[in-house]
Amino acid sequence: MRELAVAIQNENKKVSVIETIKSIKNAGFKNVFVQWYDENWEHSQEEQVKVCKELGLNIIFAHLGYQNINSIWEEGIEGDNQVERYKKDIKNCHDNGIPMVIMHLTSHYKAPMYGEIGLNRIRKIVEYAKELNIKVAFENTKIQGYLEYVLDNIKEENVGICFDVGHYHAHFNDKFNFEFFKDRIFAVHLHDNDKSDDLHLLPFDGTIDWKHVINKLKECNYNGPVTLELCYRFDYLKMSSDDFYKKGYNIGIKLAEMFEE
Repeated sequence: MRELAVAIQNENKKVSVIETIKSIKNAGFKNVFVQWYDENWEHSQEEQVKVCKELGLNIIFAHLGYQNINSIWEEGIEGDNQVERYKKDIKNCHDNGIPMVIMHLTSHYKAPMYGEIGLNRIRKIVEYAKELNIKVAFENTKIQGYLEYVLDNIKEENVGICFDVGHYHAHFNDKFNFEFFKDRIFAVHLHDNDKSDDLHLLPFDGTIDWKHVINKLKECNYNGPVTLELCYRFDYLKMSSDDFYKKGYNIGIKLAEMFEE
């Protein structure tokens, strides 16, 4: 059966991120991913990585921040600064033994049109990552076309995508060119919603057709972990964070079994 993984979520309610990590460990997870957002959190991303390692949790990738990411497509110093920022984050991840990073290509519902300016910057980022033997997976966010453009023009072996099923459902209305990304899905974010917003619910608590999604991922030859991107909030606060992540772990097993069918 496939490995299971889950997000170290900094937006959980009523518990600290350190308590979140402990609940994840108690639930039985062995693999996690971290949010490397360079935010002024109570517990820094470096501290979170340290706690994960102390508890024996394997970090499969880091989700990099996306502040001002739209500037990467425009002329100017702000876009150039994004290159240096991501190279710094990738170096930090390398030094912490994290083998892959997840990146957005846009933020919000509008962004400058993709083109050579941004593509050349992205090439510099992924070439630097390749030097450090780091994979870069670009995530489907709120606007279609950018993933296709980047992957059509950058064929490096360390470049692929992170398929976010919540974005696919809420923002893309379940429309996604899976065939185009065959053999290039490096990572997944699995969670649920009711199409009203990107809610990060437990799978099967929303309206996603999980059988269809799992079959599509299998057709694309995705062979990585069942990676959950959950958030402890809303009605889930009626249960403890330990129980929430135990439930998530059991649902992860169910999804892993669906990959075997």
